[in-house]
Amino acid sequence: MEELTGRVAVITGGASGMGRAFADRFAAAGMNVVLGDIEEPVLAQAVTELEATGAEVLGMRCDVSDHESVLALRDATFDRFGAAHVVCLNAGVAGGGTILEQTVNSWNWVLGVNLFGIVHGLDAFLPGLVEQDEGHVLMTASIAGHLSIAGLAPYNASKHATVTIAESLYAELQEAGSRVGVSCLCPGFVATNIFTSERNRPEALLDAPVEPVDPERELARQALVEWIAANALGADTVADLVHDAVISDNFWIFTDDQHLEAVAERHGAIRERRNPVTGRLTEGLFD
Repeated sequence: MEELTGRVAVITGGASGMGRAFADRFAAAGMNVVLGDIEEPVLAQAVTELEATGAEVLGMRCDVSDHESVLALRDATFDRFGAAHVVCLNAGVAGGGTILEQTVNSWNWVLGVNLFGIVHGLDAFLPGLVEQDEGHVLMTASIAGHLSIAGLAPYNASKHATVTIAESLYAELQEAGSRVGVSCLCPGFVATNIFTSERNRPEALLDAPVEPVDPERELARQALVEWIAANALGADTVADLVHDAVISDNFWIFTDDQHLEAVAERHGAIRERRNPVTGRLTEGLFD
């Protein structure tokens, strides 16, 4: 899409982190903005702040793991603005722990938001984009969609799924001759609140209290959060990359080159039938 002025951007997970940065960037480009988010106080603040810049904004509580909630977001978008043009399927959560430690509740929570949030968003908004033959879909994956990182299996699975859904959709739209574009965002470390996303975990998917968290693991988690806050890429920089990808119709969006060597090593191991290289994404960050 070369022209964004007057068009409509819909952003899930739009009240904070990268989603909020996308909203700011698209509003600055003259777009009307729809924010869907599960955190109502933060959502209300985002709407107020965006409206203060002169942007036309619709904010709506949306649980992307709930199909009906996403359909309601679509209906509200069409009622207010008549169409959607840039759809950012961005809402995401992260939970840690080994596969042995994971519960079915944890799998359902992460896949419900990260995977079915994509599925529900496409079901709601893709037909309208295809019918008008104009628009762009952004799916927020992760560098974890290209690696298999120990301690993040549900998150890895959801992001690998996002990557292949994005690639599949791109191929299908190309074969159909559609002018609807697709981008797959694969961030490395970005300064967001995703590592505290347990704050939004539904009560029905909470696990029963178990043994206290291992102190060493908690210290490592805190160190990671502090490192990200101090050193990770700013969400506004990612928003600029997303804006430019929509304008130029680029599929892949990587935020840095920090993990590309690990991605290449994984692909090499697959080609050569070698056992996977083990390790964690955080190795070397605190040396």
